[in-house]
Amino acid sequence: MNRQVRVEGSVQKVSEEESEKYFHSRPRGSQLGAIVSKQSTVISGREVLQQAYKELEQKYSDGSFIPKPDYWGGYRLTPNLFEFWQGQQSRLHDRLQYSQREVGGSTEWHIQRLSP
Repeated sequence: MNRQVRVEGSVQKVSEEESEKYFHSRPRGSQLGAIVSKQSTVISGREVLQQAYKELEQKYSDGSFIPKPDYWGGYRLTPNLFEFWQGQQSRLHDRLQYSQREVGGSTEWHIQRLSP
């Protein structure tokens, strides 16, 4: 597709209460997947994940409450810059950058076209 988006800004961990609320707003399958998939840990193969998922699916098949794992939580990004990149032939790519600037005591978004 030859497209990329880059976002910069400050990041803060959200509260345990907000993480809990968001976790339980997700579909049950996503909740189970979050428990099974301990992000960035080494696994021997996909079948390990699939087996663990199947076991959890059976454990909670009665519709009971699925507890949020202690390691699961969220972060909030407050953006102050966006860059959109669209690839073109001959490396003459389109790049647009939106950044925040202080103007007359208020914050406004500024748009710049960047060279490829």
